[in-house]
Formats: sequence, C-alpha cells, structure tokens
Amino acid sequence: MSEMTPLSILRGGLTSMHGMLDKAVEGMTAEQLNFRPSEGGVSGFFSLWHYVRTEDNIIQFVTQRKPTVWIEGGYDEAFGLPRNAQGTGMTEDEANAVQVQDVAKWLAYQQQVWKATDDYLAAMSPDEFNSRTVVIKPVGEMSLWNGIYGMCLSHGYRHVGELEYVRGVQGLGGLTI
Repeated sequence: MSEMTPLSILRGGLTSMHGMLDKAVEGMTAEQLNFRPSEGGVSGFFSLWHYVRTEDNIIQFVTQRKPTVWIEGGYDEAFGLPRNAQGTGMTEDEANAVQVQDVAKWLAYQQQVWKATDDYLAAMSPDEFNSRTVVIKPVGEMSLWNGIYGMCLSHGYRHVGELEYVRGVQGLGGLTI
C-alpha cells in the first residue's frame, strides 16, 4: 500500500468526485440537464457548469497562471456562454440563461478539465501546498491546499448532491455509488 499524503488524498478525492459528476449526468439529455425544479433553485446544468468552470479557473488560471481550458478551447463561443463568469454572483435570470444544447461537446470539455487537473496534480511537488498561497475571488487569499481542497474537492461534492436532486425530481433516480 502506498503512503497516504495530502497530495494523494486530494488526487484520489478529485478522481472519485469527478467520477460521481460524470455518472450523475450520464445519459441525460439537454432538456433534462436544463430542467429547473419548480420548487426553485438552478438547473442541473447550471450547477455542473458552475463547478467545472470553477475548477478550470482555479487549477489553470489561479494556480498555474495559464489560460483556462474554457478559453483555450473556445468553449465560451461554442456554447454562447460567458467568457469569464462561472456563476458566482449571477442573478436568477442570468443563471437561468446558462443552458446546454450540445451535451457531447460539454462532456468533452468536462473531461479536458478533469485531465488538466490530474496532469497538474501529478506533476506538482507536495511542498507547494505549504509554500504557496493563492487568491480566489471573491473569497480572498488562502493556502494552495485550501484553494484546491476547499474550493474544488469539497465544493464539487456539494454539486454532486444538487445533480442528484435534479435527477430525482425528474424521476431519473439517484446515483448508486
């Protein structure tokens, strides 16, 4: 058994959470993803878009100072969605306007983000967690560990739950993990 380190815990946790998000949207149509519960809240797609864009921004731009997969791939133009926004602070009308039509293209983007995250973590030094801070707007400055663990991993699990809820109210069933 290999030694458990903060980096291995983070990589394993993100791989697991990414798998849950992938499974949560597997087989869903654009109509099902764009469905907004009558009880209120956002669509499953908005929740997914927000999370994947957040991870892309934190890993690519905030942490590495590289263009995001979103920008590099021209996904903002392809989807007709905001270039720099990721959902934080959007009004209800703005959030409702975030919809997907091409699910396959979205899933391709999502997989590219997962790969970019794993590639970064595979190459990073574990010492970076202790020696680096990052600024994540609007939250502020924090350790690199808190930036990735708190703003990606734990945040992502919350969105898995939102997607399960949206699946459930549409009669699609929850995840069997």
